[in-house]
Amino acid sequence: MRGVSGDAERRQRWGRLFEELDSNKDGRVDVQELRQGLARLGGGDPDLAHQGISSEGDVDPDGGLSLEEFSHYLQEREQRLLLMFHSLDRNQDGHIDVSEIQQSFRALGISISLEQAEKILHSMDRDGTMTIDWQEWRDHFLLHSLENVEDILYFWKHSTVLDIGECLTVPDEFSKQEKLTGTWWKQLVAGAVAGAVSRTGTAPLDRLKVFMQVHASKSNRLNILGGLRNMVQEGGILSLWRGNGINVLKIAPESAIKFMAYEQIKRAIRGQQETLHVQERFVAGSLAGATAQTIIYPMEVLKTRLTLRRTGQYKGLLDCARRILEREGPRAFYRGYLPNVLGIIPYAGIDLAVYETLKNHWLHQYSHESANPGILVLLACGTISSTCGQIASYPLALVRTRMQAQED
Repeated sequence: MRGVSGDAERRQRWGRLFEELDSNKDGRVDVQELRQGLARLGGGDPDLAHQGISSEGDVDPDGGLSLEEFSHYLQEREQRLLLMFHSLDRNQDGHIDVSEIQQSFRALGISISLEQAEKILHSMDRDGTMTIDWQEWRDHFLLHSLENVEDILYFWKHSTVLDIGECLTVPDEFSKQEKLTGTWWKQLVAGAVAGAVSRTGTAPLDRLKVFMQVHASKSNRLNILGGLRNMVQEGGILSLWRGNGINVLKIAPESAIKFMAYEQIKRAIRGQQETLHVQERFVAGSLAGATAQTIIYPMEVLKTRLTLRRTGQYKGLLDCARRILEREGPRAFYRGYLPNVLGIIPYAGIDLAVYETLKNHWLHQYSHESANPGILVLLACGTISSTCGQIASYPLALVRTRMQAQED
């Protein structure tokens, strides 16, 4: 009787979910309804999830799912989720706790702290027990497109353990499998391409900033419109993108050096510890950033000189480097290095501190059911914290740019 009752309960639950997705109440869930419903219900990536549900659930290619097809898909989906749940529930007590999450990550070659494991539990724990039972697990992942335990762990890693605020200072960490399969460099390349696009789009504003840092004074009272007008009059519209080439070129080596340095520094700080606290990760990230800046700093000097160059002053990047070397010597490539390095610590520290404060304040004041504030809240916190860090370190950035631009 209990099995019959449980089967009836499941079908009622599936029926309620089907009705919620069937927005036009025509007895079928089409692609648009599925995509909108998944976005509303939090089913991971709506496009990937709807493709998986449609391909596995729609037995007759009619462009929609009936209740019977939808129920058949959910029945198979719950069976897969139950296997994954038992795989993570290592002591088979019917609950997943923080230690079991840490052990599962450790099996992938990723060490996470107790605080990070608790973040994961918070995002799924609805009854306040700080464990995940089968119902919480099932309801959370039922409409996700994740197919195995590794998919679950990678989802947790990228959506919960490392959010966008921490990534401002702390480079991403990769599992042994990600390093072997080349996922790590693919992500670095993707980040470099995204950085190239964003820097190219904001290049005119970046050049204006450097132009005003060097040329603005009390006597000329150079403003934004005046700076743009001067640059366009001197070299035309395309001159607004001067220096962008070297700015884009230095993204890839800087990211790669920072990642490799972070791995080594993290290993040195960790010692016999299995995990690092946020503060230790911050120190490792800051030192990795300083290491990367030290190595690629000559490119920073070249970027400033090319950004400020007059029309016809240099034939290109190599010509600029050659002239600086001949006229000013190798030391010129490290002008402004000290204020640049000194600015890394206050910027990164204030950035991370303000970000964590704002995020925790939002969670305590407005979110009582989930530890995941959502991408818009995280983006707002990241924007405000980054602005505060920029303001605090800006005097040092101004000194650095003035020193980089100075010619003998």
